[in-house]
Amino acid sequence: MGKTKIDQDYLAKRQLKRGTAGWMLLAGLGISYVISGDFAGWNFGIAEAGWGGFAIAAALMAVMYFCLVLALAEMSAAIPAAGGGYSFARQVMGPAGGYLTGLAILIEYAIAPAAIVIFIGSAVEALLGINGPLVYALFYAVFIAIHLFGAGEALKTMMVISALAVFAIIATALALIGNFDVSNLFDIKASADVAGATSFLPFGWHGVWAALPFGMWLFLAVEGVPLAAEEAKNPEKDVPKGIIAAMIFLLISAVLVVFLLAGVAGAEAMGKSAVPLVDALNVNGNTTLATVVNVLGLAGLIASFFSIIYGYSRLVFALSRAGYLPQFLSLTSKKKTPTWALIVPGVLGFLASLTGEGDLMLAMAVVGATISYALMAFSHILLRVKNPDMPRPYKTPGGVLTSGIAFVLSIIALTGVYAFDPRAFNYTIILYVIGALYYFLYSKNHLVAKTAEEEFAMLEAAEADLTHELSEN
Repeated sequence: MGKTKIDQDYLAKRQLKRGTAGWMLLAGLGISYVISGDFAGWNFGIAEAGWGGFAIAAALMAVMYFCLVLALAEMSAAIPAAGGGYSFARQVMGPAGGYLTGLAILIEYAIAPAAIVIFIGSAVEALLGINGPLVYALFYAVFIAIHLFGAGEALKTMMVISALAVFAIIATALALIGNFDVSNLFDIKASADVAGATSFLPFGWHGVWAALPFGMWLFLAVEGVPLAAEEAKNPEKDVPKGIIAAMIFLLISAVLVVFLLAGVAGAEAMGKSAVPLVDALNVNGNTTLATVVNVLGLAGLIASFFSIIYGYSRLVFALSRAGYLPQFLSLTSKKKTPTWALIVPGVLGFLASLTGEGDLMLAMAVVGATISYALMAFSHILLRVKNPDMPRPYKTPGGVLTSGIAFVLSIIALTGVYAFDPRAFNYTIILYVIGALYYFLYSKNHLVAKTAEEEFAMLEAAEADLTHELSEN
């Protein structure tokens, strides 16, 4: 295998700003990745499976994500690098395994903002009457520019936007809780075409299967917290605390929206709603709060859009710095932000957004996500088996059993996308194959280091040399 020659200058131009994020900022990052999923998207799973079927699908996905998060917490403390899941997989499965994991995450993180900006466009149209490519371009340009200004500034801005979205969910829950009625959860009639259909499972178990991708929308992208590991103040402690805290909050918010909205406005109405929080509040007579939540729903979409841009830039930076992607993508500015890793995927995402097919792209993002989840969970199992003595500041409760559950459920979730939309499944697999061919035909001969440990060691040496030079000057 070939190896690109590197020197201190190469690595000095490719470093992120350390110590900009404590565990609360990281928890906020995890919440903001996901928060838009509470406002819309998940509820279409009710149309696929009925409320009971969707509740089962969402519970299974909650178990998958919680198990995965516990496994990631251990790996991120032991291997604190900007590549997140890619770095963990590379450590134990070598360059090819690392790249294939990183590629799956990259598909998820590059496509998701394109889908979200389309939904942002719809929200802006409802509020201001304008939509289309100009709106998409404006949002990409503004939020990439904020990221270019600096990581600390970007994360703090994201926290403010996320707090507005969280306020909307809490205010909605408080307004609705007094009128909750269990019978409203089961107002979808059992399908006459499905054997064994009941009011709890009106579309049978096939409906539960097809609803799995929508259950994921309540948690999708929380796994991106370790991408900020190199910018954490104390990654061994901050990243595990941050990702687990984010997951606990998301579990609570998921329970609130899944139960309360359908329990007040009816499962059938929620399964068809484009804005479930707003529609549930209107049904309940809270029209003024519904208007406020409609505006803050836009904040939720922006929070996820903003933070996933952060996530894809750190992943592209890590893959480029290691030589998997073109090396100019990992150049960092004076403010230690990865300039081209922010701009290039942003341009590609904007072009994808011009299709206007937000639902298709979200389904494609889910395919990339589930492939990466299986590979990350498998990485945890292999690390436990192959490197039992590796220092682990945090240990996953349940060990390989926990990551094994995440592995099995992620494979089942991947097939659920096919059950819902074969087109999204097939398109994503084609993208994945093209990306894999790029590695095997070209970039495997241009890697910076043979192992993740070698790369980290060279980075530390370059950083120490740079610090020494600055102190002498």
